[in-house]
Amino acid sequence: MNAERARLLRLRRLEKIRDIAKQTAARDAAEAEGTLAQLRALCERTGRLAGEYATRRDAEQGDALRQQLRFVDGLEAIRRNTLDEMRRAEAIADAKLRLLATAERRRAAVDDRAQAQERLIARGRETPALHGRKPSGTGLE
Repeated sequence: MNAERARLLRLRRLEKIRDIAKQTAARDAAEAEGTLAQLRALCERTGRLAGEYATRRDAEQGDALRQQLRFVDGLEAIRRNTLDEMRRAEAIADAKLRLLATAERRRAAVDDRAQAQERLIARGRETPALHGRKPSGTGLE
């Protein structure tokens, strides 16, 4: 009986450890999703700015037009770099979510094992009903 209780205590400690690992994975996944959202917003804003400046037709001299085109090219380069970073962040966020799912499965598996151990201990405490006497009477009583 002591070995069964010791096993239950080990399983509960392991469950706590797995729960902490799950919380850490959840925090990491949330941070990765936050970074991804920021990069998406930045990419969208940069693209919108580049589009607005590209359609402007208020340059009166060639030098002003050349500066405007260089500025738009710079914005497009920033947008392309941000898009590349966004794709990398997307892959990282997906990986973090997979790690979170794995951590939850591991925690749930240990919890299931601990519950099974608790049921086993509870069954051991039950005293078997001994039917030494034959019941008397009829089944109608």
